[in-house]
Amino acid sequence: MARPTPLSGFPEWLPGERIVEQHVLDTLRRVYELHGFASLETRAVEPIDQLLRKGEIDKEVYVLRRLHAEDGDAGLGLHFDLTVPFARYVLERAGHLAFPFRRYQIQKVWRGERPQDGRYREFTQADIDVVDRDTLAFHHEVDLPLVVLEAFEQLPFPPMVMHVNNRKLAEGFYRAVGADDPSVVLRAIDKLDKIGPEKVRAQLAETGLSATAIDACLGLAEITTPDASFADRVRGLGVRDPLLDEGVDELVRVLDAAVTRAPGRLVADLKVARGLDYYTGTVYETVMTGHEDLGSVCSGGRYDALASDGKTTYPGVGVSIGVSRILGRLLKTGSVVSSRSVPTAVLVAVDDEESRSVSDDVARALRRRGIPTEVAPSAAKFGKQIRHADRRGIPWVWFPGDSTVKDLRTGGQTAADPAAWTPPLEDLTPCITEEKPS
Repeated sequence: MARPTPLSGFPEWLPGERIVEQHVLDTLRRVYELHGFASLETRAVEPIDQLLRKGEIDKEVYVLRRLHAEDGDAGLGLHFDLTVPFARYVLERAGHLAFPFRRYQIQKVWRGERPQDGRYREFTQADIDVVDRDTLAFHHEVDLPLVVLEAFEQLPFPPMVMHVNNRKLAEGFYRAVGADDPSVVLRAIDKLDKIGPEKVRAQLAETGLSATAIDACLGLAEITTPDASFADRVRGLGVRDPLLDEGVDELVRVLDAAVTRAPGRLVADLKVARGLDYYTGTVYETVMTGHEDLGSVCSGGRYDALASDGKTTYPGVGVSIGVSRILGRLLKTGSVVSSRSVPTAVLVAVDDEESRSVSDDVARALRRRGIPTEVAPSAAKFGKQIRHADRRGIPWVWFPGDSTVKDLRTGGQTAADPAAWTPPLEDLTPCITEEKPS
């Protein structure tokens, strides 16, 4: 068989890298569950018409085709995010859910786009959302980003800074300066970092906005503050609108909470637009310090009408972390590493094949007490068995013949009882660390 050619855009981590990914996912689960979020998993496929409700993504959907199509199979695609499937899930299961409903969801998603640094065709996202029936209290827009920032603080990542804006603020401002369709202006402003102000200016001119109005829109987009002082700068632009005022007040509440609960980790950034149509309130985009060129690695916002059956509406607010996006960069640069490539803490040596059962008994005794253990694959010379453990990062080797255990890092060897001995707590699982640049 010829050597297979890797498929670009479908990351497959090495064992040590997978340990890092599992550590990240386990940490997110732990933090989310501490805050009362329940785990969900939804199906991988959705009707195409439901997927296309999100906005300008029709070229990104992986459409499913079957050689022998069956009834109901037409018009299905792989989900490209977890928000649209969640909205559908809420509508279908509303009678079984207690509101406000808090969920987290960690799953693969698929997008048919050109693979590049930080962009994949198959990748893992980790979402949290809160939805309610008919109305959703504003404080969830304050609380949700702080939960995510708390999770980031427990991960071996560079500092994360969340940039926030409010769609009411932006839409009210654009409407007040003469935009007939504020959503068109939002989508143009959302491209500022990608195409630059001059190209955005040209796009805005095509909408019929005056040069003065365009200057005002770009002036608004330049406002960035680490606290609620952005409000004075917005008002200083001289634009007045009730929706604008409501958005300013809401964003002030978010910033005021962050100053005390996550200082330096959340900033007002009025160019953040989130070009998707369904956002209606606070919107979030997060950059990783030192890797700003990667763009947003965590985003989301408030949505009021994404889940509605015509009689009842389920407004929500959610934030999604691009797990593969973050790890792809950090693993590639060696910025985050695992202390070993296997979960094993102890390798039990084998004196000879006839006495392998003795080594198996030691391993079982250690495993019963929660110590990850494996038995050497062959009864080679002890030096070779030790090198086998060392290459894989296993910190301890057990010699059943004389009931001793050896620390491969220090070389120290001590007598031990498999029914009582326990390695240091930090050795029970691989240690995940952020490698600081030299």
